Amino acid sequence: MTLMNENYLKLPGSYLFSTIGKKVAAYKAAHPDKKVISLGIGDVSQPLVPAVIEALHRASEEMGRAETFRGYGPEQGYAFLREAILKHDYQARDIDLSADEIFVSDGAKSDVANFQELFSPSCKVALQNPVYPVYLDTNVMAGRSGIFEQGRFGGIIYLPCTEETDFVPQLPKEHADIIYLCSPNNPTGTALSKEQLKKWVDYAIEHQSIILFDSAYEAYITQDDIPHSIYEIPGAEKVAVEFRSFSKTAGFTGTRCAYTVVPKAVQVNDEQGNAHSLNGLWLRRQTTKFNGVPYIVQRAAEAVYTPQGQSQIKQVIAGYQQNATVILDSLHAAGITAYGGENAPYIWLKTPQGLDSWSFFDKLLTEAQVVGTPGVGFGDCGEGFFRLTAFNTLSLTQEAAARVAALKF
Repeated sequence: MTLMNENYLKLPGSYLFSTIGKKVAAYKAAHPDKKVISLGIGDVSQPLVPAVIEALHRASEEMGRAETFRGYGPEQGYAFLREAILKHDYQARDIDLSADEIFVSDGAKSDVANFQELFSPSCKVALQNPVYPVYLDTNVMAGRSGIFEQGRFGGIIYLPCTEETDFVPQLPKEHADIIYLCSPNNPTGTALSKEQLKKWVDYAIEHQSIILFDSAYEAYITQDDIPHSIYEIPGAEKVAVEFRSFSKTAGFTGTRCAYTVVPKAVQVNDEQGNAHSLNGLWLRRQTTKFNGVPYIVQRAAEAVYTPQGQSQIKQVIAGYQQNATVILDSLHAAGITAYGGENAPYIWLKTPQGLDSWSFFDKLLTEAQVVGTPGVGFGDCGEGFFRLTAFNTLSLTQEAAARVAALKF
């Protein structure tokens, strides 16, 4: 008899976004005459910019000629992309890293999910609540939690992000080995200042903890005191791993490219107390389990950093930021309390009239034909809140925002 990993049985029946997908599909099937607009799952609507497409075409043509064909590439990424990332995303901000501390991958979601493999099942995990489900679910799968009761898993340290704390997580009162932070945050749309992030770096240094820092939305930051990278905080290179993605910055949701930064100074211990570099462990993991991102995709990602690519991508991001403003303005005009949208492509609204998150989802879908994401799907601290995204087209965003504002509560 083959036994299963019973940690999977601890998880709720389905992934949040698959549940939403089924509800929306059922509504569309029952109401084929209704025009449904999605401000829910964070997929982008704008195509890859011309500079990226041109690079993709050139690289594809190379693959069709014997003299320029490439087979397996380096699992950690081609040097040309790692050097471009280093120069533009880190050295330009006076952050001292090296190219071999950067690992190119097929998505930040994959890396965040896989990185926990490097830690002992006994490690204590702390994460924000509400939280992007992948952080939590993958640790449950790995056996770092108890059972799910009353909206929470036992054995996990939850860091409430509420209106009372301006959605900023407070330092845990107990020791945490692994700390997940996301800034700008998904789902709340809020962002940590340098002063706030420094408290977490100082905590990690004092407690010998590791911070797994998701900065996938850093391109949307508009305020000067919001760090784009955790390595802007002194000492972070000793305690933090950073995850970045080209998905929401350059439209690579379907093309798949991201990267993770693992400084050599970040160390973990074995049971005998011997220190080991996380960089070496992640390199070993990737070279064993991953064959790398396709050459043509990496050439496309490299084009993101060209002057043309940067100019074109900034225009796309500005469009999404305009969408966020449209949504916020409509919500405020309707008397609905909302947060985020300034440094992130997410708007976190407070459900009116005491509606719970799923009731508000149903009301939006059936009365306004607008799809969003129930806040409780991100954790029990998300109950009574709702996430909207700014990734649709401007015209559809305007139409959806107007429909939501016109609802009667």
